[in-house]
Amino acid sequence: MPEPNGVHPAWLPPEAFRAIGSRRTLVVGDDNRTRTVRAEVAHACARYGGALHGDRDGAHDLALVLDPEAGTGPEGFVLSRRDGVTTVVAGGPSGLLYGLFEVVRRGEAAFGADLPAETHRPALHRRMLDHWDNIDVHPVMGQVERGYAGGSIFWRDGAPRGDLARVRAYGRLLAACGVNAVAVNNVNVHATEAHLLTDRLGEVAAIAAELRPYGIRVHLSVNFASPIVLGGLETADPLDDGVRAWWARTTERVYETIPDFGGYVVKADSEGQPGPFAYGRDHADGANMLADALAPFGGVVHWRAFVYDHRQDWRDRSTDRARAAHDHFAPLDGRFRDNAIVQVKYGPIDFQVREPVSPVIAAMPDTRLAVELQVTQEYTGQQRHVCYLAPMWREVLGFRPWGPDGRAVSDVATELVAVSNVGDDPYWTGHPLAQANLYAFGRLAWAPGLDPADVLDEWISLTFPGDTGRLRRTLHEIMDGSWRTYERYTAPLGVGFMVRPGHHYGPDVDGYEYTPWGTYHFADRDGVGVDRTRATGTGFTGQYPQPWSDVYESLEECPDELLLFFHHVPYGHVLHDGTTVIQHIYDTHFAGAEEAAAMREQWEKAAGDVPPELHAKVRELLDEQVRGAREWRDQINTYFFRKSGIPDAHGRRVY
Repeated sequence: MPEPNGVHPAWLPPEAFRAIGSRRTLVVGDDNRTRTVRAEVAHACARYGGALHGDRDGAHDLALVLDPEAGTGPEGFVLSRRDGVTTVVAGGPSGLLYGLFEVVRRGEAAFGADLPAETHRPALHRRMLDHWDNIDVHPVMGQVERGYAGGSIFWRDGAPRGDLARVRAYGRLLAACGVNAVAVNNVNVHATEAHLLTDRLGEVAAIAAELRPYGIRVHLSVNFASPIVLGGLETADPLDDGVRAWWARTTERVYETIPDFGGYVVKADSEGQPGPFAYGRDHADGANMLADALAPFGGVVHWRAFVYDHRQDWRDRSTDRARAAHDHFAPLDGRFRDNAIVQVKYGPIDFQVREPVSPVIAAMPDTRLAVELQVTQEYTGQQRHVCYLAPMWREVLGFRPWGPDGRAVSDVATELVAVSNVGDDPYWTGHPLAQANLYAFGRLAWAPGLDPADVLDEWISLTFPGDTGRLRRTLHEIMDGSWRTYERYTAPLGVGFMVRPGHHYGPDVDGYEYTPWGTYHFADRDGVGVDRTRATGTGFTGQYPQPWSDVYESLEECPDELLLFFHHVPYGHVLHDGTTVIQHIYDTHFAGAEEAAAMREQWEKAAGDVPPELHAKVRELLDEQVRGAREWRDQINTYFFRKSGIPDAHGRRVY
C-alpha cells in the first residue's frame, strides 16, 4: 500500500510484494480484515501485473481462504503448497492477514517446491507495544518520553495530528511482524493525557479506526486517580462503591465509542504516580477494580509491577530496589482477576544492558503475566548506537527459572509487551538499523524460539529486497554481536547504570551513586558490586527458585556476566575465564571501543548497496557511536584505575 510521503517503507517496500503481485491470487472471505488482505493483494497486482480473483474455480497461484472451521484459532493459519498452488487457510480474519504476511516474508520461496501443511499460531496471546507519547510537550521528557526518533505519530503540541495516514502505515508494519495491540499514551499519565479517557476519547477512537484494519486493538494508559481528576469525586479508593461505579460508567462509554477497545494500562504507586496505597489498599485491590469495570466488554487491565522506593537512602544498604517488585507482588499471587495482567519488566531493575531475569516471573503461577521489554533503547544507546536486542530478548524468553528441565519464561508469560521505539522520524526509529529491533520484537512475541540471526535475515531480505548477499553479510557483521559490543564498552559484569542522570545517555560512573533512585555499584578502593546474597547482603537471591537461588548466592557458581549484580568482590577476584575483575573491565572496554570502530569500517562496504541518504545517516550515527564508545572506555577505565590503583596488565593508556 502507498507510504506517506517522505517516510521510509521499512520492512514493507513495494518490492517485497513482487512475488505475490506478479501472480494470480484468490481471496475468500468477506469481513473488514479480509478486505484489508484483498486490498493489499490488489495493490501489489496493480504494480506487478498479477491478478486478483474472486472465483474459486478460476486458475490461481495463491489462495488466501478464510474458513472458520479451519481449527487454527482466530490468529492462526495453515500454509501449504501443492499442485502449483500455495494455500493459506485461516480460522479468523487476523489469521488470514498474518498468513498473507508470511507469504510476503517468504517471497519467491513460497511458490517453489511443494510444502506439506504447516500450522502457524502465535505463542503469546497479546503482543503489545506501549507508546510513552505525551499530548502536551513535557518540559523535561518532550513529546515522547524516552523517545529517540522524533515526535509522536499520534499527537503534536497538545493536539492530535491532522493526517493519520502514518498511523495506518504503522499498523501495517506492526501486523507484518505480528504485533496485535498498542497502548497509545504514556504510562506516566499527565493532566492532559488523563482526558483521553473522557472528553478526548474521540482522539483515541480516530487512532483505533486506522489500526483496526490491521487487527490491532488500542489500549489506553489511565491515571489511577481519574475519579478525582476527571470525575470530581473526593476519593479514588478502589473499594469505594462510588469509585467503582464511576469506573464502570466511564468504561461503558469507552466501549460505546470504541467497541473493540483493548483495555487499560496502569502505572500506580510508582515514581510519584497515584495508586491504591494512599487508601491502605494493595495492588490486587486496584487492578481488580479496573478489571471488574472492563470484564463485561472483554477488556483487560495491564497493571505494571514496576513499583519501588524511589526515595531510598543511599546510606542504607539493606534497602534493595531489585527486591521491590517481588516484595510487593509475590504475596498477591492468586488474588488478581482473570482479566488483570501483571506486567513485569524482564529484569528487576530497569531495562539495563544486562540483568538477571526478574524473579517475579517465577513467583506468580496463579496470575496472568506479561513480560515487558524495552525496544526504545533508553539504556542501550538511544538509537544513536547500533544495538540489536533480539539476542538479549531470546535469552530472557528462553531462561528457565526452575532449571534446565523446567518451563521457560516464554512458557510462563501469557503476553509480551515492549516500549515502542517509533516516532515521526522519516526512518520511524531514528537510526535506520534500529528498525530491526521493532521487527524482531514482533517476531519473537509470535515465536519466542526463533533464532535472532534468522530474524535479522528476514528483516534484511524484506527491507533491502535487491540485495545480492553482500549487504546481508555486512549487516550481520555489524549487528549480530552489537548487543555484546555495547555491553563491553559500557557497564561491566551486570553492575548496570553508570549513566548520566536524567537523560541516561553517556557515562557518569557515580551519577546515581548517592541519589535516592537505588541504582548503586558501591565501588570503593577494595572492590565493586552489590551484595544481594542471603548470607551477607540484601537477600535478593532468595527470591529465586532453585537452582538459581543457590547459583546466584554462590560466588563460585554465579555467572560472570552477572557477578557484580549479586556480589561485591575485590578487584583481584578471578573470573571463570582466568582474568581478574579489574583486568576484565580494562579488556572489555578496550575491545568494545575497537569493535565499535570496526562497525564503522564495515559499514563503508555498504556504500552503493543502500540509498545514499540512508548510508550517510548510518555513517553519521556510527561516528557518534565510535565517539561514545571511546568516552565510555576512557571514563570507566580511568575511574576503576583510580579506585583500585591496579594498572592495565597490557600497558594500554588509561588516563
